[in-house]
Amino acid sequence: MKDIQLTIDEDLFAQVSRAIEQQKTTLAAFLKESIIHYLNRLEIKEMERRHREGYSKHPVHDGEFDVWEDEQVWVS
Repeated sequence: MKDIQLTIDEDLFAQVSRAIEQQKTTLAAFLKESIIHYLNRLEIKEMERRHREGYSKHPVHDGEFDVWEDEQVWVS
């Protein structure tokens, strides 16, 4: 474990404090969960970037996925 020191402006701290109260958690738990959530978002953004890059380099060709069209139909 590492200890960290953090300086944030008063308005942001007030928002965090309200969220902590509403969630009935601690500052440490809130910050840990927030950091994990942010890192997950970064990972998703990177995967989306790679996905876009892949399709830019290798675009879908007409008929390439036709075999799957019937599988995508929702039956009510």
